[in-house]
Amino acid sequence: MFRKTTGSILCPSCGRLTNADAPVCLVCGRKRPGMWGFAGPLRTLFRVWNFTNGVTAACIALYVMSLVFDPGAALRPRGVFDVFSPSLRALDVLGMTGSFAWAQGRWWTLFTAIYLHGSLLHILFNVLWIRQLGPAVEEIYGPARLVVIFTVSGVAGFAVSNFIGVSFTIGASGSIFGLLGAIVAFGRKRGGVFGRLVLRQYGQWALVLFVFGFFMAGVNNWAHAGGFVGGFLAGLALS
Repeated sequence: MFRKTTGSILCPSCGRLTNADAPVCLVCGRKRPGMWGFAGPLRTLFRVWNFTNGVTAACIALYVMSLVFDPGAALRPRGVFDVFSPSLRALDVLGMTGSFAWAQGRWWTLFTAIYLHGSLLHILFNVLWIRQLGPAVEEIYGPARLVVIFTVSGVAGFAVSNFIGVSFTIGASGSIFGLLGAIVAFGRKRGGVFGRLVLRQYGQWALVLFVFGFFMAGVNNWAHAGGFVGGFLAGLALS
């Protein structure tokens, strides 16, 4: 009952009717649309637990872990922008990146640091933007390309900041700027009235956020710039 290997199914890529045992979808050309009989359950799973929800859960879980790892440092009185800030030791153990980690050969921190955050305000701001932009990019590019754009943007942003010499850095803001860059790329390629509206709205958001970063202490604007460029180029390539 769990698997369906015969009969009609909905293609997990295009959502059109096709055969469960078809080698390719007759509509979009996806190989093995039946996914060996597991297309239906997987489709149901990812309809509820999509990538945006997964990123949100991962960011929150790792943030809580970073607080629990060193609760004394997290509860130490600080400024209003540093409420519930994990210690550098906790963030380093969980995968913080930067030129220091890069010099040690810890290349994987380019990926893990995307999901780490340095304060309650930091994670709240980033999660709200992820939940705003993630569904928009998914609607334009599809769920698989959303994963690629988000990851490539975050890695590109950290790679730029590490190369420049930023010693320690974390956060999903590079990926967020990448999502903006991908939507700007779509608007540029789409053209017409709709394309210009998309380009203007999301381009203005990216500009305002980038300028705003210069007025906040500790903001890694190199990662923002690198993430935007990475997302823009990924958007052009994937569209």
